[in-house]
Amino acid sequence: MIVRIVKMEFKEECVEEFIELFESRKELIRNFKGCQYLELLQGTEAKSKVFMTYSYWKSEKELNDYRYSSLFEETWTLTKKMFARKPEAISFIKLHSLD
Repeated sequence: MIVRIVKMEFKEECVEEFIELFESRKELIRNFKGCQYLELLQGTEAKSKVFMTYSYWKSEKELNDYRYSSLFEETWTLTKKMFARKPEAISFIKLHSLD
């Protein structure tokens, strides 16, 4: 399993727009073939402009299928206009999970 974490910082005036965009597309992303989990996190500071997406993917191939899909392309095109800083993305292989 692949865990994908993407850290994004938005322009203050774009925070609500990003939340609305995510809300409108979260089910499409979560139901994309290979996506097993999707979460959006926001920094704990009041009115934080820092967000992270945290997702589980069945395999690197399926993550890459999503990254090269029209859904990703359309979503990323809209999202990147709102960034205050360059986003950071990293993938991990999940080794252990404890509940």
